[in-house]
Amino acid sequence: MKTLMAVVIASMLITASAAAQGRPISENTEIATNLKLMERWIEAQRVYRDLPGLSVALVHDQDLIYARGFGFANVEDEVPATAQTMYRVASITKAFTATAVMQLRDQGKLHLDDPIEHHLPWFRIKNRFPNAPAITIRHLLTHTSGLPRESAFPYWTDYKFPSRTEMIKSLEQQETVFPTETRLKYSNLAMALAGEIVTEVSGTPYSEYVARQILDPLGMSSTTVFFQDKDRDRLAVGYGRRLEDGSRKEMPFLNARAIAASANLTSTVEDMARFASLQFREGHVVFGSQILRGSTLKEMHRVHWLNPNWKGGWGLGFSVWRQEEKTVVGHAGWIGGYRSQVSFLPEDKVAVIVLTNADDADAGYFAEKILSMMLPYIRRATAPSMTVSIADPGWVKYTGKFFDPWSYETEILQMNGKLVMYDYSYPPEDDPRRGLVELTPEGSNTFRMTGDNGSGELVIFEMDSANKVVKVKVGENFLYPKKDQ
Repeated sequence: MKTLMAVVIASMLITASAAAQGRPISENTEIATNLKLMERWIEAQRVYRDLPGLSVALVHDQDLIYARGFGFANVEDEVPATAQTMYRVASITKAFTATAVMQLRDQGKLHLDDPIEHHLPWFRIKNRFPNAPAITIRHLLTHTSGLPRESAFPYWTDYKFPSRTEMIKSLEQQETVFPTETRLKYSNLAMALAGEIVTEVSGTPYSEYVARQILDPLGMSSTTVFFQDKDRDRLAVGYGRRLEDGSRKEMPFLNARAIAASANLTSTVEDMARFASLQFREGHVVFGSQILRGSTLKEMHRVHWLNPNWKGGWGLGFSVWRQEEKTVVGHAGWIGGYRSQVSFLPEDKVAVIVLTNADDADAGYFAEKILSMMLPYIRRATAPSMTVSIADPGWVKYTGKFFDPWSYETEILQMNGKLVMYDYSYPPEDDPRRGLVELTPEGSNTFRMTGDNGSGELVIFEMDSANKVVKVKVGENFLYPKKDQ
């Protein structure tokens, strides 16, 4: 049987306030059961795409709702990926660089509209557009500087990154690509220069500044700009894309050196959840983990450059886009062997972090689908009053994992007050809820598949003398329980 099915039975409804009950949102029954469906979907997608591993975190405001790893941090040694596994987060580093710049701006040590030369007198590049406005710090953060994408070295080809001295010297041989403020042009060089401004203005090397002023106050103890060998056992192995024979090459570890402010951070989903929670703080005074004022954070999240298609743009250090009529803020990352995504909804105070260890792992796809899956239930759980479905306690006897003779796996679980049969179909659905089928009771241990997706067939649970399921008849075919459950 290769259909995605679910048994959905209407049950008793009660109205309650999660806040009034004083329970954390992660303990909300509806949230918990939908997280189970989400993680089954993630694992089915990972297996179908043959990805080595990934770790996922889900945040609501200041609470870490969910954090878990899937697959392997090291395939050869079968080291499982966990919430504590370290990954290279690559270009998400740029959001930390922008945070550092905004801290210095709020302290009055720089202005966003300062020309680069005001802080970096050595900045010299051939300007193809002498009548264009001078390149400013704001242009660096919004990727509207017109600068080349990279420093003048083929480091994405040979993985040999320039030193600071080499990057500075090579500027004289480079030239601007577009006039300032005319179009979006993503630039690692631009954000590397923003990191140089942080160093110059603060009087502290970039990596030390980020550690002292951002990572330490946020409690991000598993995050570092320059990776330390003492953490090597925690670092996920980075793998290249899947080749035609199904194999993957292990990618070399990269030190971005002069480009560090654009791409060099290493972190975990738990640590990145702390950075995500920062985005939802609204304090007016910088103190402790409130490392930026709420008004400054909102300024960073606003669109400062709108793409001509009006579907997205850039804030200050963050990308901003529309997803299903919602405004999402975040950043993606790639560096050899790793892809990453942090996405958050400022209005709902919900964030998802996805870190992966494969070049062809679409972290953004996972983040988009997780937000789509979980947001409705988080909204319900945080509403002043909410409707909660309570499952019949007698249904627990039907739950578990079941297989047909050809090893196709189906799991029966309770969620949203319903009994759900989830079939690990291949390829898996983009949204596991799309294949849900309602069942209405028709007698003892007997249900009929109804609703929009129902086939009308009977589902009959055959029980033994101990009232345990020994066989599930679906139409004319059978599923059998997993022996060790």
